[in-house]
Amino acid sequence: MKQAVVLVGGLGTRLGERTRTVPKPLLEVGGRPFLDYILDELTRYGSIESILLLAGHRAEQVVGQYDGRPWRAATISVITEPGQLGTGGALKHAAPRLADRFFLLNGDSFFDFNLLELAVEAARSAATVQMALKRDQAGDRYGRVLLERDVVRSFLPAGAQPNGPVNSGVYCVDRRILDLIDEVPCSLEQRVFPILVAREQLRATLYDGFFIDIGIPTDFARAQVEMPAALCRPAVFFDRDGVLNVDKNYVHKVEDFEWITGAREAIKLCNDRGYLTFVVTNQAGVARGYYGTDAVHRLHDWMACQLAEVGAHIEQFQYCPFHEEGVVEEFRRSSDRRKPAPGMILDCFKGWPVRIEGSLLIGDQPHDVQAAIAAGIEGHLFAGGDLSSFIRPLLRA
Repeated sequence: MKQAVVLVGGLGTRLGERTRTVPKPLLEVGGRPFLDYILDELTRYGSIESILLLAGHRAEQVVGQYDGRPWRAATISVITEPGQLGTGGALKHAAPRLADRFFLLNGDSFFDFNLLELAVEAARSAATVQMALKRDQAGDRYGRVLLERDVVRSFLPAGAQPNGPVNSGVYCVDRRILDLIDEVPCSLEQRVFPILVAREQLRATLYDGFFIDIGIPTDFARAQVEMPAALCRPAVFFDRDGVLNVDKNYVHKVEDFEWITGAREAIKLCNDRGYLTFVVTNQAGVARGYYGTDAVHRLHDWMACQLAEVGAHIEQFQYCPFHEEGVVEEFRRSSDRRKPAPGMILDCFKGWPVRIEGSLLIGDQPHDVQAAIAAGIEGHLFAGGDLSSFIRPLLRA
């Protein structure tokens, strides 16, 4: 799925004076608008190309700050409601712009889990809505979701049960849902979801991970401290040739690419455990004239598609095309990004919220480990076999 839709139109009355002049998702958390964290999360997967913000209350502020902006590889558009339409009405109003299937998120909550895994589960179930549930969130504030395997059977109101799964406000949605919205205002939760439950077309998947809803003052205050800390994550850096794919000397064509056993599963394991994941690869074949940078990008785009099929992703593919003995003048020089120098790793530190403690690199050559040590992280040599089995004991829970 290449589209995400974020509901940012609510009034936020429980936050009192804070939201009288500012939309709730634009309130600052840790020095940034809360919505920025959601946009960062959506775009780190690389597959989202279009993000629609469905705005209502103080919509002009959302338009002014976000409409038309690029966010990593995605483009943001704002659709303004003509009035308070409710969550379902906002979707109906945006109908001409909606893809056949899309991610849908509440703009006042954040859930840190593997979003692509939800898309894979949605494709398997063919449900109209596949919802992500926080496995257990203690407290009387939340309603609970009752499941029979992965089928949603009912919803319990807030306070009815002190623990159990809660709706995180993140969904994979089929546009067939629009057929159930026959009048506005309309609430997805109150009017549409009960119909889907009766038809067994509302499925759910349980996930762990950091979750917060800023809808009440105590949780808004808690978010100020917890969000920036929770989203600074350790990372796994993968060398490419010899680690993710069989090294056949200067691999640059899809037809020559062969995944190492367990490579895609290893990356997904890192995603599921909450690690940021990067590829850092020397590509001297560019400097030597064997292929161009466009070939590198094509192959990495293909790898990303292959990974998405199993619910996995790479945050960023870093490569170094330079070599001091190159024949292509543009790339004939030394570079602090070429391993054993740590430049590619350090550039990831600069561009992403990487926590150095707990981060590691997997390579197949001594210069990979040297680059890791120079960057201040652990380096591990992979000698072949199943990559997922190799990396599993190196990751924290």
